[in-house]
Amino acid sequence: MSELITSFIERVGAFGVAILMFLENIFPPIPSELIMPLAGYTASQRADSSFFPLIAMISAGFTGSLAGAIFWYWIGRSFGIDRLKRFSRHHGRWLTLTPHDIDKAEAWFARYGAGAVFIGRLAPTVRTFISVPAGLAQMPFGKFLIYTAAGTLIWTSLLAIAGWSLQNQYQIVAGWLNPASTVVLIGIAIWYVYRVATFRRRVSREPADTGRLDHERPQERAGQASRRPI
Repeated sequence: MSELITSFIERVGAFGVAILMFLENIFPPIPSELIMPLAGYTASQRADSSFFPLIAMISAGFTGSLAGAIFWYWIGRSFGIDRLKRFSRHHGRWLTLTPHDIDKAEAWFARYGAGAVFIGRLAPTVRTFISVPAGLAQMPFGKFLIYTAAGTLIWTSLLAIAGWSLQNQYQIVAGWLNPASTVVLIGIAIWYVYRVATFRRRVSREPADTGRLDHERPQERAGQASRRPI
């Protein structure tokens, strides 16, 4: 698998890294833990001895990953929690996203606030969907962008630099990197199939979503406030 990714990056260049990182955020087919180190290694093999190829790979990975994070932010912000939970209940199978998953993400964001966005971009399994509760909470886009960009830049840079540092030593670790990456991808595939196969059972265990629309909530709160004793 690592050879296929390396070959793709060598053919397409930094633009290919951006594509892979964007797709990794939208629907994680290949983890960034594999993409960016290979991008860094590919940069180290360029004839140019400067850091420009490495910077180009980091910039491409950062751009693709940030675009994916923004996509999920606007999904959360546009749908709202009620609509998103209804969507996940009826159509979330292929994303393996249940209403309970949304509740957990929202609770985690409510507990840690903006810091959750920054830290979440550094966490392997949380990184993809941490943008959703930020959008649901109507976090200001500028603030979201700053925290997300900071976490994304650190993550992509560290991974790419790790690949760059291998340089000619890549052949030494290639013997175990290819089997290891294959095992990782098989594990992801098994986890995904399990989540898809058990989706309906997991959703059926959750309480039915009453599904009041977001625009009804302020009216409800206003009505409750008017009934409070003075």
